[in-house]
Amino acid sequence: MSRHDPDPVHGGSKLFCDLTQSWSEVGGGVRTYLLHKRRHILEATPHSHLMIIPGARDEVIEEERAITVTLGSPHVPASPHYRLMLRNGAVRAALERFRPDLIECQDAYNLPWAAILHRRTHPDTALIAAYMTDFPTVYVERPLSRVVTKPVASALSRICYGYCGLLYRRFDSVFSLSENGGAAKLRSLGIEPVEAVPLGVELGEFGPERRDERLRVKLGLADNQPLLIYVGRLDGEKKPDVVVDAFRRLPKALGAKLALLGEGPLRPEIRELCDERIIMPGYVKSRAELAVWLASADIYVSAMADETFGISIIEAQASGLPVVGVKAGAMIDRVTGAMGRLGPVGDSAAMAANILDIWNSDLSAMGEAARAHALQFSWLSSMEALFGRVYPAAFERRRARVLALSGAAVAAA
Repeated sequence: MSRHDPDPVHGGSKLFCDLTQSWSEVGGGVRTYLLHKRRHILEATPHSHLMIIPGARDEVIEEERAITVTLGSPHVPASPHYRLMLRNGAVRAALERFRPDLIECQDAYNLPWAAILHRRTHPDTALIAAYMTDFPTVYVERPLSRVVTKPVASALSRICYGYCGLLYRRFDSVFSLSENGGAAKLRSLGIEPVEAVPLGVELGEFGPERRDERLRVKLGLADNQPLLIYVGRLDGEKKPDVVVDAFRRLPKALGAKLALLGEGPLRPEIRELCDERIIMPGYVKSRAELAVWLASADIYVSAMADETFGISIIEAQASGLPVVGVKAGAMIDRVTGAMGRLGPVGDSAAMAANILDIWNSDLSAMGEAARAHALQFSWLSSMEALFGRVYPAAFERRRARVLALSGAAVAAA
């Protein structure tokens, strides 16, 4: 194949590579995104797809145009569904073996540097950065502010954002999943251009028609008793403890119940509250079962302050649920006053007040507005943005860079 064809995405077959730490066998936004991308590549393009991901052992699976390289990696402490892929040498060996035309990295740690070093040897490789996690805030500022002073935590966060600027300016194209969930921050670091490319949602799997009154009866709920629902990991990043605290501030006469769908290190702590009104069915593997839970609830509640996209928010909205959340990250892009309420980060009292406000408002109208909003997020539109804008721009910048290097070499000779 020619790497310099006039149409850099559609003019001949290419090998697209995804290189990520953020892979989990039991779900997660990055895994969902990569599997949908692979499906799109195999079903709608002549291209091939290479994934380099962490796993229990080293393994290479080649299935015609789909290649998966798994590198044995240890579990992330306190997050057993994720692994630390620290073997940059093995990553570079895989890249050298398969020689992808384009490498996309979904995290900002050690793996992007393996891709950057690979491009030094193969300068015609295009590099893409996907800003999937706002890690300077999620993993630095917010957790450290609990053990050091806030000015120190903020200073360390600024250092990490400086690192992001240093790193991402080396890439041919950069995209985030929403304007307030990453794009605006990256532009403030001098990274240009930054595209906002929302992920997709399997909208056909979710809808108000999946409401199951039998489930509500089983939970002991009457029509005038609200069922609040949260879907996600039960850990410090997602802040389900704030949701629980907000729920427990509601008047008991309301008769509300809270369903927490997910697993994580905070589960025992929540269990120890011995609150029979809190339902914890664990991680729901079946998408059909998840759709029933969402449609059978009345309000979706999340305290996650640093969503870069918010798949669970969109799935809840597609199910016809108003959302109570926090005024930060992608939530700002996802929830308007017509479809929910946003309050201060970490303020369970304000969240409880917003839940009551929603319950006493026109739930039906809010649910309809939420579903109308969710319908814009399809995987087809996401793939069209990637293969129609982001990737062609990266190939064009790669081509210009290679030409500039060639010209410099000729001038030096």
